[in-house]
Amino acid sequence: MFRNTAARSLARVAGASLRRTIATRVPENFELKAETSFTTDLGLDSLDVVEVILAVEEEFSIEIPDHEADSLKTIGQTVEYILQQPDAL
Repeated sequence: MFRNTAARSLARVAGASLRRTIATRVPENFELKAETSFTTDLGLDSLDVVEVILAVEEEFSIEIPDHEADSLKTIGQTVEYILQQPDAL
């Protein structure tokens, strides 16, 4: 999935950020994987997902347009999106 060491490191940081962001919304021992769905697996409703996207935008200093945010359905898709943003911190 991630080709080089820098990308893998950033992916770990992005994944850790997502874990912190959704930690209050899912059981503590829930294992997050790239294919984990925000709605199906985590049971987040649409407002929760919007809050996760807003937290990602704030954490990485990026703006995710609504039409792209609507396509982010899993942890992996969200991490990939972050990795594709040249301005992501």
